[in-house]
Amino acid sequence: MLSNYHKHINSEFPFLNRSKLLIAISGGLDSVVLTHLCHQSNLNITLAHCNFNLRGKESDADENFVLQLGEDLGLEVFIESFDTENYSKENKLSTQMAARELRYNWFQELTEQLQFDYILTAHHADDNLETILINLSRGTGLDGLTGIPEENDNIIRPLLPFSREAIETYAKENDLKWREDSSNASTKYLRNKLRHDVIPVLKEINPQLLQNFQSTLNNLNDTKSIVDESVEQLLSKTQINEQHQTKFKISEFKKRNNPKAYLFEVFNNYGFTEWNDIVGLLDAQSGKQVLSSTHRLIKDREYLLLSEIELESTEDLVTILKTDKKVQTNFGMLYLDDVDTILEKNNHTIYIDKERIDYPLTVRKWEAGDMFYPLGMSGKKKLSKYFKDEKLSLLDKENIRLLCSGDDIVWVIGKRADNRFKVKENTKSILKIQLK
Repeated sequence: MLSNYHKHINSEFPFLNRSKLLIAISGGLDSVVLTHLCHQSNLNITLAHCNFNLRGKESDADENFVLQLGEDLGLEVFIESFDTENYSKENKLSTQMAARELRYNWFQELTEQLQFDYILTAHHADDNLETILINLSRGTGLDGLTGIPEENDNIIRPLLPFSREAIETYAKENDLKWREDSSNASTKYLRNKLRHDVIPVLKEINPQLLQNFQSTLNNLNDTKSIVDESVEQLLSKTQINEQHQTKFKISEFKKRNNPKAYLFEVFNNYGFTEWNDIVGLLDAQSGKQVLSSTHRLIKDREYLLLSEIELESTEDLVTILKTDKKVQTNFGMLYLDDVDTILEKNNHTIYIDKERIDYPLTVRKWEAGDMFYPLGMSGKKKLSKYFKDEKLSLLDKENIRLLCSGDDIVWVIGKRADNRFKVKENTKSILKIQLK
């Protein structure tokens, strides 16, 4: 296996030979073998071990084992202890997901602080098969059937072509010691049930299962590259990025032979599941929307609008005092200056008669029934009617903020000033307000 590992590294990841590497090590069979293979290959490696404190003395014994392994091999070892159960509860995550998040966040912190080039993990061919079977059992698209990537940003998985059997054989032939995680024996988790109850049966039926599986993966990844190219071509014609949203031209989807397939490829990573409803948006009335746990997709005339679902902001009201020269808001910085003349005019800059306003000024969300006197008009207008005339989308309207003096609107920020506060010939004091 060592010879095959050398060939694999030199063929697929030759840059590892001159890189500073961090190995994620649990103390289990796979990561211990990875450590020895890298050490035998004279790679520049450091070990990083997470103690999740989920198995009491067993977790501490894993930590001590890794420390001893580092000492035996003359390698530097980093250890981090986590209160995984508490983190899981606070963030409403499963224990497994909490551990994963804690683990990779810490690895990335180490990488940035100590300038490691890559993180190596010990995922292998059997892990890959388990992952795809999990995705298949839960329902997935092409992405879920293409396996664990060998390279993902700065994470490299050099053992992916090797089976668990080959790894264990290498360990036994070289008299290596490792730690057994007792939780791996339980079939409570889906991955373990597949590992212990399902995959052995599949291998018994077809001893060439892993080889055939790898061949299938290669074919699927080839197909995925064609799909990705086609989707990129579509996005270049349909996608428009804006500050609070991304717009997609509906007409470009309708030109395709299978709009649903393209909608899935474009929006699958945003947590949507109701694909028939999303297809229905193409011909729905404006304002119709489909929600995921993190995003929403809204029909707005000729476009689909994609935006994140934001938590309710605690910044419901911003107060501006007479002495304030700049005020931070959640949509930008407001600058307030006393000036003598009016210079540039644009949607992000207004000039008002300072004597007509009452402090403190406030910035707030618009509400149903709000009215103002649009600059350049003599009469008043409901904001809802103004938004309709301006053809603002639902998302545009939700992001509107008002600058107010008492109950009066001074500025629909970024859109239109109010006529009542405009600078006149007899104005003695001019206040310039600019949004950046």
